[in-house]
Amino acid sequence: MMQYRRFGRTELQMPVFSCGGMRYQYKWQDISLRQVPSDNQLNLENTIRHAIDVGINHIETARGYGSSELQLGQILPKLPREKLIIQTKISPKSDVREFRCQFNQSFQFLNLDYIDLLGIHGINTLELLEETMRPGGCLDEAKKLQKQGKVRFIGFSTHAATDTIIKTIETNQFDYVNLHWYYIFQNNWPAIEAAHQHDMGVFIISPSDKGGHLYNPPQKLVNLCSPLSPMVFNNLFSLSHPQVHTLSIGAAKPSDFDEHLKTVELLEQADQILPPILKKLETEAIKSLGEEWYKTWHLGLPTYQETPNKINIPIILWLRNLVLAYDMIEFAQARYNLLGNGGDWFPGEQAKNINKFALKNCLANSPHAEIIPDLLANTHRLLQAKSVQRLSSS
Repeated sequence: MMQYRRFGRTELQMPVFSCGGMRYQYKWQDISLRQVPSDNQLNLENTIRHAIDVGINHIETARGYGSSELQLGQILPKLPREKLIIQTKISPKSDVREFRCQFNQSFQFLNLDYIDLLGIHGINTLELLEETMRPGGCLDEAKKLQKQGKVRFIGFSTHAATDTIIKTIETNQFDYVNLHWYYIFQNNWPAIEAAHQHDMGVFIISPSDKGGHLYNPPQKLVNLCSPLSPMVFNNLFSLSHPQVHTLSIGAAKPSDFDEHLKTVELLEQADQILPPILKKLETEAIKSLGEEWYKTWHLGLPTYQETPNKINIPIILWLRNLVLAYDMIEFAQARYNLLGNGGDWFPGEQAKNINKFALKNCLANSPHAEIIPDLLANTHRLLQAKSVQRLSSS
């Protein structure tokens, strides 16, 4: 039986799982409907119908998700509109006419009379925040759409640094936020607290993929999370915090919901189930990394903007920790090789040729300044692979 949470000031009753729309579409580019194979469209429609059947009535997509909106527009009008919560997202634009044009395309593709949730997609830097908030900017344009009845609520999605997310929240102009936060990445908790203070809905982006490729976890992580699967553990950890309202499931087929749904019946027992698993995970991390490093590795690290060649030291050391503690090599390689290719969605550079750069000044506040350059070099050798391009804005 699905559970629902009040989605902040929107007053929407949001299911604790949302159906994310970036894995079941046919192409990552706009195409015509006749180019969509019938079996792909049937799978998408079966996935949506199954989501609705199990109580997941929040369908989330974006203009940047290729044919997702076009294909959704063939099934959504056939479903009871009053039971659906539909979200799409449009990237901020310096020219609001382009923003409006992209919204019009989304609106036409989705084939609905209104969109419940419109997200400004990717407020990832202070510059993008300023651009969005300026008089006559994208937020003003979104509010016009709201007044016209085409949009009910306005939010934003973000991969920004925590302080930038908090600054965006504190404008008090948004009804909800899509952000990253899960067991292996808890940095954004202050932003979730800020969103709670402003009575905003909180949507967690991709906790099973960006939260560790938990659909294909290493055996060590499986053992540590037992008796739960890593996926169910991560869901339960996230949803045990009432400030979190919904977790995105990027379903590619109807059965992709099955493992996640096991979480729902455990929610009321989270206080009993989680502590032993959390203890196992922490104990193993301390054993693998050393207690001093485990507790202090993050202190005094520079941002990538403060580092020669924009090397993203915090992210690189974080990925190293995950490999050593939990054998998360596949995940770490995938994320590491986005550095240099991820734009403002995954910013900064790899530790390539690290010995060419003087890091002494930028590491002056770190208790581990002496060893970090060697750790960065070793991590680069471990994780470097063929260049990886981001598939989407997520």
